[in-house]
Amino acid sequence: MNVQQPYDLGNKSIIITGGAGIICGEIAAFCARAGAKVAILDLSAERAEQKAREIAQTCTQKIIGICCNVLDKKSCVAANDQILSVFGSADILINGAGGNSPKATTACEFISDSDLDNLDQTFFGLDIDAFRNVFDLNFMGTLLPTMIFAKSMVQNKGGVVLNISSMNSYRPLTRIPAYSAAKASINNFTAWLAVHLAKQNVRVNAIAPGFLLTNQNRFLLTDPITSELTLRGAKILAATPMNRFGTPEELLGAVGFLVSDMSKFVTGIVIPVDGGFSAYSGV
Repeated sequence: MNVQQPYDLGNKSIIITGGAGIICGEIAAFCARAGAKVAILDLSAERAEQKAREIAQTCTQKIIGICCNVLDKKSCVAANDQILSVFGSADILINGAGGNSPKATTACEFISDSDLDNLDQTFFGLDIDAFRNVFDLNFMGTLLPTMIFAKSMVQNKGGVVLNISSMNSYRPLTRIPAYSAAKASINNFTAWLAVHLAKQNVRVNAIAPGFLLTNQNRFLLTDPITSELTLRGAKILAATPMNRFGTPEELLGAVGFLVSDMSKFVTGIVIPVDGGFSAYSGV
């Protein structure tokens, strides 16, 4: 998809966690096309470096890939030191690391009478470690990098933090309590931090993507054998007025707006990019 590039991010240094993934890889390439220097952070050094090489072929500015565990303070500090040594500053942070797990997902949407003799398929059988891992990856994996990477923005009195929320943050979806709770926390944290940093000219916003078909949710939305929509996938499309899943490229307009000077007086908001899902009552 050839996405128009109306935003100028020239001379900006951007850090993207989860930057080797499908969605954030698109965001990283978009930012590079807009003239930004980009640091792609991923738990896998190989994936981060490979994505950096791919994007570097399309631009002239510096693109680097760095191994970073967003749940480990020492790892974030080491990555921050490397970024500052190469770029000299950090102007924009995009917190893209996140994900879900089948082990933190209930097998059923509701507890029916037939489930009462075997509650292991319900909330009561969730793997608490898997729940904690999903919550930590999405929420703590946003909070901790922000503490490390946004510090120099405050010291330099200027910068942007963009968090990745979800439609689940507004109305929790059945079966995925850990992911929903974490994304709801990100909305609250976004608003809180926006106020906290406002007098230092650091803006904090978020986007809330609707339903994109990715590796993260494919097991819930399509049949692994036939690739046909599951009942859940069909229900989602029925609740989406545009009647389709979105694509990663369709997030880029909102991203470009929020990280660029086009939104210099915008802070503390969450923009849905959802095909109308959040606006639709079902009737």
